[in-house]
Amino acid sequence: MKAIAATRIFDELPPMDEVLGRRVTVLGSTGSIGVNTLDVIAHVRKLHGPDAMPIAALTAGGNVNLLIEQARAMKPALAVIGEEALLDELKAGLAGTGVEAVAGRQAVIEAAARPSEFVMVAIMGAAAIEPALAAIRRGVIVALANKECVVAAGAVFREAMEKSGAQVLPVDSEHNAIFQVLGSGDAGEADLVTITASGGPFREWTLERMGAATVEEAVAHPNWAMGRKISLDSATLMNKGLELIEAHFLFALPPEKLGVVVHPQSIVHCLVGYEDGTTIAHLSAPDMRTPIAHALGWPRRIPSPSRRLDLARLGSLQFQAPAHDRFPALGLATNAMRAGGLACTVLNAANEVAVQAFLDRRIGFLDICRVVESTLATGLESNGVAGELDSVLGTDARARAVAQEQCRGVGAFKKVGT
Repeated sequence: MKAIAATRIFDELPPMDEVLGRRVTVLGSTGSIGVNTLDVIAHVRKLHGPDAMPIAALTAGGNVNLLIEQARAMKPALAVIGEEALLDELKAGLAGTGVEAVAGRQAVIEAAARPSEFVMVAIMGAAAIEPALAAIRRGVIVALANKECVVAAGAVFREAMEKSGAQVLPVDSEHNAIFQVLGSGDAGEADLVTITASGGPFREWTLERMGAATVEEAVAHPNWAMGRKISLDSATLMNKGLELIEAHFLFALPPEKLGVVVHPQSIVHCLVGYEDGTTIAHLSAPDMRTPIAHALGWPRRIPSPSRRLDLARLGSLQFQAPAHDRFPALGLATNAMRAGGLACTVLNAANEVAVQAFLDRRIGFLDICRVVESTLATGLESNGVAGELDSVLGTDARARAVAQEQCRGVGAFKKVGT
Protein backbone atom coordinates (compact mmCIF):
# COMPACT_ATOMS: atom_id res chain seq x y z
CA MET A 1 0.00 0.00 0.00
CA LYS A 2 1.39 3.41 -0.98
CA ALA A 3 1.18 6.45 1.26
CA ILE A 4 -1.07 9.38 0.39
CA ALA A 5 0.92 12.00 2.32
CA ALA A 6 4.39 11.07 1.07
CA THR A 7 7.11 13.03 2.86
CA ARG A 8 9.87 14.58 0.77
CA ILE A 9 13.43 15.63 1.52
CA PHE A 10 14.37 18.76 -0.44
CA ASP A 11 17.92 19.35 -1.61
CA GLU A 12 16.97 22.98 -2.16
CA LEU A 13 13.98 24.78 -0.68
CA PRO A 14 11.84 26.97 -2.93
CA PRO A 15 12.37 30.74 -2.54
CA MET A 16 10.18 32.34 0.10
CA ASP A 17 8.72 34.65 -2.55
CA GLU A 18 7.40 31.58 -4.34
CA VAL A 19 5.74 30.32 -1.16
CA LEU A 20 4.20 33.72 -0.38
CA GLY A 21 2.99 34.02 -3.97
CA ARG A 22 0.88 30.86 -3.89
CA ARG A 23 -2.78 31.40 -4.65
CA VAL A 24 -4.85 29.86 -1.84
CA THR A 25 -8.31 28.29 -1.97
CA VAL A 26 -10.07 27.69 1.36
CA LEU A 27 -12.92 25.18 1.23
CA GLY A 28 -14.98 25.68 4.39
CA SER A 29 -13.65 29.10 5.35
CA THR A 30 -16.26 29.83 8.04
CA GLY A 31 -15.53 26.77 10.19
CA SER A 32 -12.88 26.75 12.92
CA ILE A 33 -10.09 25.53 10.60
CA GLY A 34 -11.06 27.98 7.87
CA VAL A 35 -11.16 30.89 10.30
CA ASN A 36 -7.75 29.95 11.69
CA THR A 37 -6.33 29.56 8.18
CA LEU A 38 -7.35 33.10 7.28
CA ASP A 39 -5.97 34.31 10.62
CA VAL A 40 -2.55 32.88 9.74
CA ILE A 41 -2.69 34.42 6.25
CA ALA A 42 -3.66 37.80 7.73
CA HIS A 43 -0.66 37.53 10.07
CA VAL A 44 1.64 36.75 7.14
CA ARG A 45 0.28 39.75 5.24
CA LYS A 46 1.05 42.07 8.15
CA LEU A 47 4.67 41.00 7.90
CA HIS A 48 5.08 40.55 4.15
CA GLY A 49 2.54 42.91 2.62
CA PRO A 50 -1.11 42.73 1.52
CA ASP A 51 -0.35 40.77 -1.65
CA ALA A 52 1.10 37.75 0.20
CA MET A 53 -0.84 34.51 -0.29
CA PRO A 54 -3.60 35.85 -2.54
CA ILE A 55 -6.97 34.14 -2.10
CA ALA A 56 -8.41 32.44 -5.17
CA ALA A 57 -11.67 31.28 -3.57
CA LEU A 58 -13.50 31.01 -0.26
CA THR A 59 -16.41 28.60 0.22
CA ALA A 60 -18.88 28.15 3.07
CA GLY A 61 -21.94 26.06 3.79
CA GLY A 62 -24.54 28.41 5.22
CA ASN A 63 -22.79 31.09 7.30
CA VAL A 64 -23.29 33.81 4.72
CA ASN A 65 -22.62 36.73 7.08
CA LEU A 66 -19.19 35.50 8.07
CA LEU A 67 -18.37 34.61 4.46
CA ILE A 68 -19.22 38.18 3.42
CA GLU A 69 -17.01 39.56 6.21
CA GLN A 70 -14.13 37.27 5.21
CA ALA A 71 -14.44 38.07 1.51
CA ARG A 72 -14.43 41.80 2.16
CA ALA A 73 -11.32 41.49 4.32
CA MET A 74 -9.34 38.94 2.28
CA LYS A 75 -10.46 39.94 -1.24
CA PRO A 76 -10.76 36.54 -2.94
CA ALA A 77 -11.55 36.29 -6.62
CA LEU A 78 -14.54 34.04 -5.80
CA ALA A 79 -16.90 33.45 -2.86
CA VAL A 80 -19.21 30.43 -2.81
CA ILE A 81 -22.10 29.74 -0.45
CA GLY A 82 -23.32 26.14 -0.40
CA GLU A 83 -26.97 26.98 0.33
CA GLU A 84 -28.39 28.29 -2.94
CA ALA A 85 -31.16 30.23 -1.18
CA LEU A 86 -28.48 32.54 0.28
CA LEU A 87 -27.01 33.63 -3.06
CA ASP A 88 -28.88 36.94 -3.24
CA GLU A 89 -27.75 37.84 0.27
CA LEU A 90 -24.15 36.98 -0.64
CA LYS A 91 -24.28 39.07 -3.80
CA ALA A 92 -25.76 42.02 -1.92
CA GLY A 93 -23.11 41.77 0.79
CA LEU A 94 -20.29 41.76 -1.77
CA ALA A 95 -21.70 44.42 -4.08
CA GLY A 96 -18.98 46.77 -5.29
CA THR A 97 -16.09 44.56 -4.11
CA GLY A 98 -15.38 42.87 -7.43
CA VAL A 99 -15.66 39.44 -5.75
CA GLU A 100 -17.61 36.94 -7.85
CA ALA A 101 -20.43 35.33 -5.86
CA VAL A 102 -21.99 31.94 -6.70
CA ALA A 103 -23.90 29.24 -4.80
CA GLY A 104 -24.62 25.53 -4.65
CA ARG A 105 -22.79 22.26 -3.96
CA GLN A 106 -21.59 21.97 -7.54
CA ALA A 107 -20.18 25.49 -7.30
CA VAL A 108 -18.11 24.39 -4.28
CA ILE A 109 -16.67 21.51 -6.31
CA GLU A 110 -15.96 23.86 -9.21
CA ALA A 111 -14.22 26.30 -6.83
CA ALA A 112 -11.90 23.47 -5.79
CA ALA A 113 -11.13 22.85 -9.47
CA ARG A 114 -10.27 26.50 -10.19
CA PRO A 115 -6.61 27.48 -10.63
CA SER A 116 -4.66 27.91 -7.39
CA GLU A 117 -1.47 26.42 -6.03
CA PHE A 118 -2.73 25.55 -2.54
CA VAL A 119 -6.11 24.23 -1.35
CA MET A 120 -7.13 24.00 2.29
CA VAL A 121 -9.89 21.39 2.68
CA ALA A 122 -11.72 22.40 5.85
CA ILE A 123 -15.21 21.18 4.95
CA MET A 124 -16.65 18.93 7.64
CA GLY A 125 -17.44 15.25 7.11
CA ALA A 126 -17.84 13.13 4.00
CA ALA A 127 -19.20 16.18 2.16
CA ALA A 128 -15.54 17.07 1.54
CA ILE A 129 -14.86 14.00 -0.63
CA GLU A 130 -15.77 15.42 -4.04
CA PRO A 131 -14.33 18.95 -3.53
CA ALA A 132 -11.08 17.47 -2.16
CA LEU A 133 -10.81 15.09 -5.10
CA ALA A 134 -11.36 17.98 -7.52
CA ALA A 135 -8.38 19.75 -5.96
CA ILE A 136 -6.18 16.64 -5.88
CA ARG A 137 -6.87 15.92 -9.53
CA ARG A 138 -5.28 19.28 -10.40
CA GLY A 139 -1.94 18.08 -9.01
CA VAL A 140 -1.48 20.95 -6.53
CA ILE A 141 -0.72 21.13 -2.80
CA VAL A 142 -3.82 19.99 -0.90
CA ALA A 143 -3.94 20.47 2.87
CA LEU A 144 -6.45 18.11 4.48
CA ALA A 145 -8.05 19.25 7.72
CA ASN A 146 -10.81 16.70 7.16
CA LYS A 147 -10.11 13.15 8.30
CA GLU A 148 -13.51 11.76 7.29
CA CYS A 149 -12.90 11.94 3.55
CA VAL A 150 -9.69 9.89 3.86
CA VAL A 151 -11.41 7.41 6.19
CA ALA A 152 -14.34 6.97 3.81
CA ALA A 153 -12.44 7.08 0.50
CA GLY A 154 -8.74 6.53 1.22
CA ALA A 155 -8.15 4.21 -1.75
CA VAL A 156 -9.85 6.67 -4.12
CA PHE A 157 -7.69 9.52 -2.82
CA ARG A 158 -4.51 7.49 -3.19
CA GLU A 159 -5.26 6.64 -6.83
CA ALA A 160 -6.13 10.28 -7.66
CA MET A 161 -2.91 11.53 -6.02
CA GLU A 162 -0.77 9.01 -7.88
CA LYS A 163 -2.27 10.06 -11.22
CA SER A 164 -1.99 13.82 -10.67
CA GLY A 165 1.19 14.10 -8.60
CA ALA A 166 -0.60 16.22 -6.00
CA GLN A 167 1.11 16.69 -2.63
CA VAL A 168 -1.28 15.97 0.23
CA LEU A 169 -0.41 17.64 3.54
CA PRO A 170 -2.21 16.59 6.74
CA VAL A 171 -3.43 19.44 8.95
CA ASP A 172 -4.85 17.49 11.88
CA SER A 173 -2.39 18.26 14.65
CA GLU A 174 -1.52 14.58 15.15
CA HIS A 175 -1.01 13.76 11.47
CA ASN A 176 0.83 16.97 10.78
CA ALA A 177 3.14 15.99 13.65
CA ILE A 178 3.65 12.50 12.17
CA PHE A 179 4.34 14.08 8.78
CA GLN A 180 7.07 16.25 10.28
CA VAL A 181 8.67 13.48 12.36
CA LEU A 182 8.65 10.89 9.57
CA GLY A 183 10.18 13.49 7.27
CA SER A 184 13.32 13.42 9.41
CA GLY A 185 14.22 9.88 8.35
CA ASP A 186 13.11 6.72 6.57
CA ALA A 187 9.45 6.08 7.41
CA GLY A 188 9.99 2.38 6.77
CA GLU A 189 12.20 2.22 9.85
CA ALA A 190 9.41 3.36 12.17
CA ASP A 191 8.50 0.66 14.68
CA LEU A 192 5.43 2.26 16.31
CA VAL A 193 3.57 5.51 15.63
CA THR A 194 1.53 6.64 18.64
CA ILE A 195 -1.18 9.28 18.37
CA THR A 196 -2.09 11.16 21.51
CA ALA A 197 -5.62 11.79 22.77
CA SER A 198 -6.63 14.36 25.32
CA GLY A 199 -9.29 11.98 26.60
CA GLY A 200 -11.97 14.59 26.02
CA PRO A 201 -14.33 16.01 28.64
CA PHE A 202 -15.36 12.55 29.90
CA ARG A 203 -11.88 11.08 30.45
CA GLU A 204 -12.61 10.33 34.13
CA TRP A 205 -16.39 9.89 33.93
CA THR A 206 -18.13 6.60 34.73
CA LEU A 207 -20.30 4.87 32.13
CA GLU A 208 -23.38 5.71 34.19
CA ARG A 209 -22.52 9.39 34.24
CA MET A 210 -21.72 9.41 30.50
CA GLY A 211 -25.10 7.85 29.81
CA ALA A 212 -26.76 11.00 31.12
CA ALA A 213 -24.33 13.46 29.46
CA THR A 214 -25.83 16.51 27.80
CA VAL A 215 -24.88 17.97 24.44
CA GLU A 216 -23.36 20.98 26.16
CA GLU A 217 -21.13 18.79 28.33
CA ALA A 218 -20.06 16.62 25.41
CA VAL A 219 -18.92 19.45 23.13
CA ALA A 220 -17.01 21.30 25.86
CA HIS A 221 -13.51 20.16 24.90
CA PRO A 222 -10.98 20.88 27.66
CA ASN A 223 -8.08 21.94 25.39
CA TRP A 224 -9.13 22.75 21.83
CA ALA A 225 -11.57 25.27 20.32
CA MET A 226 -13.25 23.18 17.63
CA GLY A 227 -16.57 22.63 15.88
CA ARG A 228 -19.34 20.64 17.55
CA LYS A 229 -18.90 17.49 15.46
CA ILE A 230 -15.17 17.05 16.07
CA SER A 231 -15.59 18.04 19.72
CA LEU A 232 -18.19 15.30 20.13
CA ASP A 233 -15.94 12.80 18.34
CA SER A 234 -13.26 13.71 20.87
CA ALA A 235 -15.68 12.98 23.71
CA THR A 236 -16.40 9.45 22.39
CA LEU A 237 -12.76 8.97 21.29
CA MET A 238 -14.07 8.16 17.82
CA ASN A 239 -11.87 11.04 16.73
CA LYS A 240 -8.81 8.95 17.68
CA GLY A 241 -10.23 5.93 15.90
CA LEU A 242 -10.72 7.96 12.73
CA GLU A 243 -7.19 9.33 13.12
CA LEU A 244 -5.76 5.81 13.31
CA ILE A 245 -7.47 4.99 10.01
CA GLU A 246 -6.31 8.28 8.52
CA ALA A 247 -2.71 7.56 9.53
CA HIS A 248 -3.04 4.09 8.02
CA PHE A 249 -3.91 5.62 4.65
CA LEU A 250 -1.79 8.77 4.75
CA PHE A 251 1.46 7.07 5.72
CA ALA A 252 0.88 3.46 4.57
CA LEU A 253 1.27 2.23 8.15
CA PRO A 254 -0.10 -1.22 9.02
CA PRO A 255 -2.52 -1.41 11.98
CA GLU A 256 0.07 -3.15 14.17
CA LYS A 257 2.36 -0.11 13.89
CA LEU A 258 -0.30 2.31 15.14
CA GLY A 259 -1.33 3.11 18.70
CA VAL A 260 -3.10 5.62 20.93
CA VAL A 261 -2.11 7.01 24.33
CA VAL A 262 -4.13 9.45 26.45
CA HIS A 263 -2.24 12.68 27.11
CA PRO A 264 -4.52 15.21 28.88
CA GLN A 265 -2.37 18.31 28.21
CA SER A 266 -2.44 17.97 24.37
CA ILE A 267 1.18 19.14 24.17
CA VAL A 268 2.71 16.01 22.62
CA HIS A 269 0.86 15.25 19.39
CA CYS A 270 2.62 12.08 18.28
CA LEU A 271 5.48 9.80 19.24
CA VAL A 272 7.37 7.82 16.60
CA GLY A 273 9.45 4.91 17.84
CA TYR A 274 12.18 3.60 15.56
CA GLU A 275 13.83 0.19 15.25
CA ASP A 276 16.96 1.32 17.11
CA GLY A 277 14.98 2.17 20.25
CA THR A 278 14.77 5.93 19.59
CA THR A 279 11.44 7.67 20.15
CA ILE A 280 10.92 11.12 18.63
CA ALA A 281 8.03 13.26 19.87
CA HIS A 282 6.43 16.33 18.33
CA LEU A 283 5.40 19.05 20.79
CA SER A 284 3.48 22.30 20.41
CA ALA A 285 0.82 24.25 22.27
CA PRO A 286 -2.77 23.16 21.50
CA ASP A 287 -3.39 25.75 18.77
CA MET A 288 -4.51 24.70 15.28
CA ARG A 289 -2.75 27.70 13.75
CA THR A 290 0.55 25.85 14.24
CA PRO A 291 -0.13 22.90 11.87
CA ILE A 292 -2.03 25.24 9.53
CA ALA A 293 1.02 27.50 9.24
CA HIS A 294 3.24 24.48 8.62
CA ALA A 295 1.01 23.40 5.73
CA LEU A 296 0.70 26.90 4.26
CA GLY A 297 4.47 27.41 4.24
CA TRP A 298 5.58 23.86 3.38
CA PRO A 299 8.35 23.01 2.75
CA ARG A 300 9.51 26.26 4.35
CA ARG A 301 8.42 27.77 7.69
CA ILE A 302 6.30 30.90 7.84
CA PRO A 303 5.42 33.08 10.85
CA SER A 304 2.30 32.18 12.80
CA PRO A 305 0.35 33.99 15.54
CA SER A 306 -0.11 30.68 17.38
CA ARG A 307 0.65 30.22 21.05
CA ARG A 308 4.21 29.27 22.01
CA LEU A 309 5.10 26.37 24.24
CA ASP A 310 6.43 26.99 27.77
CA LEU A 311 7.40 23.63 29.26
CA ALA A 312 8.81 25.14 32.46
CA ARG A 313 5.49 26.78 33.19
CA LEU A 314 3.60 23.58 32.32
CA GLY A 315 5.73 21.60 34.74
CA SER A 316 4.83 18.02 33.83
CA LEU A 317 3.27 15.82 31.16
CA GLN A 318 1.01 12.83 31.87
CA PHE A 319 0.26 9.75 29.76
CA GLN A 320 -2.05 6.80 30.31
CA ALA A 321 -3.61 3.95 28.37
CA PRO A 322 -7.09 4.57 26.88
CA ALA A 323 -10.06 2.97 28.65
CA HIS A 324 -11.45 0.74 25.89
CA ASP A 325 -14.33 -0.45 28.07
CA ARG A 326 -15.70 3.09 28.48
CA PHE A 327 -14.72 4.26 24.98
CA PRO A 328 -15.58 1.43 22.54
CA ALA A 329 -15.21 3.71 19.51
CA LEU A 330 -11.48 2.98 19.42
CA GLY A 331 -12.11 -0.73 19.06
CA LEU A 332 -14.79 -0.22 16.41
CA ALA A 333 -12.45 1.92 14.33
CA THR A 334 -9.50 -0.45 14.73
CA ASN A 335 -11.63 -3.42 13.67
CA ALA A 336 -12.90 -1.51 10.62
CA MET A 337 -9.33 -0.61 9.67
CA ARG A 338 -8.25 -4.24 9.92
CA ALA A 339 -11.29 -5.41 7.94
CA GLY A 340 -10.45 -3.08 5.05
CA GLY A 341 -12.68 -2.71 2.02
CA LEU A 342 -15.57 -0.35 2.67
CA ALA A 343 -15.83 -1.02 6.41
CA CYS A 344 -14.28 2.37 7.19
CA THR A 345 -16.79 4.06 4.87
CA VAL A 346 -19.65 2.46 6.83
CA LEU A 347 -18.04 3.38 10.16
CA ASN A 348 -17.67 7.02 9.19
CA ALA A 349 -21.18 7.37 7.74
CA ALA A 350 -22.84 5.75 10.76
CA ASN A 351 -20.84 7.91 13.14
CA GLU A 352 -21.79 11.13 11.35
CA VAL A 353 -25.47 10.18 11.53
CA ALA A 354 -25.29 9.14 15.19
CA VAL A 355 -23.38 12.27 16.17
CA GLN A 356 -26.00 14.48 14.55
CA ALA A 357 -28.78 12.52 16.25
CA PHE A 358 -27.14 13.16 19.62
CA LEU A 359 -26.64 16.85 18.82
CA ASP A 360 -30.35 16.96 17.92
CA ARG A 361 -31.07 15.31 21.31
CA ARG A 362 -32.71 12.26 19.68
CA ILE A 363 -30.36 9.66 21.20
CA GLY A 364 -28.12 9.47 24.25
CA PHE A 365 -24.35 9.82 24.36
CA LEU A 366 -23.65 6.11 24.80
CA ASP A 367 -26.06 5.34 21.96
CA ILE A 368 -23.63 6.88 19.45
CA CYS A 369 -21.29 3.88 19.50
CA ARG A 370 -24.22 1.46 19.72
CA VAL A 371 -25.62 2.87 16.47
CA VAL A 372 -22.21 2.64 14.77
CA GLU A 373 -21.70 -0.94 15.95
CA SER A 374 -25.14 -2.11 14.84
CA THR A 375 -24.72 -0.44 11.44
CA LEU A 376 -21.37 -2.16 10.93
CA ALA A 377 -23.00 -5.48 11.81
CA THR A 378 -25.27 -5.30 8.75
CA GLY A 379 -22.41 -6.19 6.39
CA LEU A 380 -22.83 -3.19 4.09
CA GLU A 381 -19.08 -3.01 3.50
CA SER A 382 -19.20 -6.12 1.31
CA ASN A 383 -21.27 -4.37 -1.38
CA GLY A 384 -18.78 -2.41 -3.47
CA VAL A 385 -15.16 -1.68 -4.28
CA ALA A 386 -13.14 0.62 -2.02
CA GLY A 387 -11.20 2.13 -4.94
CA GLU A 388 -14.27 3.24 -6.90
CA LEU A 389 -15.86 6.59 -6.02
CA ASP A 390 -19.38 5.46 -6.97
CA SER A 391 -19.06 2.45 -4.64
CA VAL A 392 -17.84 4.68 -1.82
CA LEU A 393 -20.65 7.21 -2.26
CA GLY A 394 -23.27 4.47 -2.63
CA THR A 395 -22.10 2.62 0.47
CA ASP A 396 -21.97 5.90 2.38
CA ALA A 397 -25.60 6.64 1.45
CA ARG A 398 -26.81 3.13 2.37
CA ALA A 399 -24.96 3.21 5.68
CA ARG A 400 -26.53 6.56 6.53
CA ALA A 401 -30.00 5.19 5.84
CA VAL A 402 -29.37 2.17 8.09
CA ALA A 403 -27.91 4.36 10.84
CA GLN A 404 -30.93 6.67 10.68
CA GLU A 405 -33.17 3.65 11.26
CA GLN A 406 -31.01 2.60 14.19
CA CYS A 407 -31.27 6.10 15.68
CA ARG A 408 -35.05 6.06 15.34
CA GLY A 409 -35.17 2.75 17.16
CA VAL A 410 -32.90 3.97 19.95
CA GLY A 411 -34.53 7.36 20.35
CA ALA A 412 -38.13 6.11 20.21
CA PHE A 413 -39.19 9.71 19.60
CA LYS A 414 -38.02 10.68 23.07
CA LYS A 415 -35.94 13.81 23.59
CA VAL A 416 -32.78 13.00 25.52
CA GLY A 417 -29.96 14.98 27.08
CA THR A 418 -32.16 18.00 27.71
